[in-house]
Amino acid sequence: MDNAYIQAVEQARANFADLGERGDEALGGTWSELEKELFTPEEIAASHLRVALIGELVKARQERGISQKKLEELSGVRQPVIARMERGSTSPQLETVLKVLAPLGKTLAVVPINPE
Repeated sequence: MDNAYIQAVEQARANFADLGERGDEALGGTWSELEKELFTPEEIAASHLRVALIGELVKARQERGISQKKLEELSGVRQPVIARMERGSTSPQLETVLKVLAPLGKTLAVVPINPE
């Protein structure tokens, strides 16, 4: 994903941060409907995949009681980079993701998109 796309997603999320308080009427519909108007299906799928991946990374780190600083020591990836990954403010290289996942006992797998 390019920087412009990431910034657009972040801006859209920031613009609708108070959506929970104001309800769907604030948008004239649901976030899902608006998302489909703003982004291509490929962009939406990529965003959802990125959120799921980072969510699993954070969950694994927290379940093991490992701080970001400790994960830096174990993975060799600097803590500020880990923080930006977890915040979603960066699109890390595959090698970086793998380095962070390994000490958490995790890796990536290639699986069918639509399992039968």
